[in-house]
Amino acid sequence: MPVSLDYYALPGPITAPGARAAYFDGLPGDLPALCRVVQGVLIHVFWAEQYGVRLTAEQREEVQLRLVARQLGRVLEIDPRPLTQARPPQKRLVGNCRDFSVLLTAMLRRQGVPARARCGFGRYFIPNHYVDHWVCEYWNAAQQRWVLVDAQLDQLQREKLGIQFDPLDVPRDQFIVGGKAWQLCRSGAADPDDFGIMDMHGLWFVRGDFVRDVAALNKVELLPWDSWGLAEGGDEGLTADDYALLDHLAELTSGDVPEDVRVRRLYEEDARLRVPATISSYTEAGKQTVALTLA
Repeated sequence: MPVSLDYYALPGPITAPGARAAYFDGLPGDLPALCRVVQGVLIHVFWAEQYGVRLTAEQREEVQLRLVARQLGRVLEIDPRPLTQARPPQKRLVGNCRDFSVLLTAMLRRQGVPARARCGFGRYFIPNHYVDHWVCEYWNAAQQRWVLVDAQLDQLQREKLGIQFDPLDVPRDQFIVGGKAWQLCRSGAADPDDFGIMDMHGLWFVRGDFVRDVAALNKVELLPWDSWGLAEGGDEGLTADDYALLDHLAELTSGDVPEDVRVRRLYEEDARLRVPATISSYTEAGKQTVALTLA
């Protein structure tokens, strides 16, 4: 197995399951069943009412859990049964697309399957719009390729959204990774204002997802509203050197990243990309300064 696949087959500081790792053992080895496990323990914060659940303020705070170990602890605190037993919607951990993707990534890595979370934009939520989104990408050894998986899309969501493709093999023109979105906007092939979520959109937003995708490729899968370095601030603060670095990274990360070792080297050597010990997090309460504990 090439070194890069070995790297993605092991957990990072965020996807390590911690003291409750044994709950990941004995999970299904086939991808459809594993996605059903994820769907049976998580409920999306924006979709909860579609499942008949009115979330409390305390439940909504669960989206702030960065570490899989803490998410797993909360899942078992709510319902201590094995993870293979789907929880009723009201007893699921509240998360978002990032959490579905990171949890599936963690489970696959526990089984020795190379996997990584990808940050970018889905084209299947709103017509003619690229919506802020995360998916999981795993190495299909039989087909010798990286495959995108949207673990969030259960039967209810597929029907509501009219999904016509297989969520276990998302076409790359339906999920656009951060670097590809940056290229589309920089080249004029797409309008930056078509990328975002709610009232947030534009090239600055694309850049944030792009930098978060680079961090995730380095096994640091932060929250969608976490910010640092080149993910921070408006476009007016960027230098020509910043643009050059981002354009170069986009070339390396716009697909399934065949040169991930080069991406890791750039990330590790450049403070504009590397996640520092203290970051900004833009929650509903406003900008927060967060000291990361990635352990």
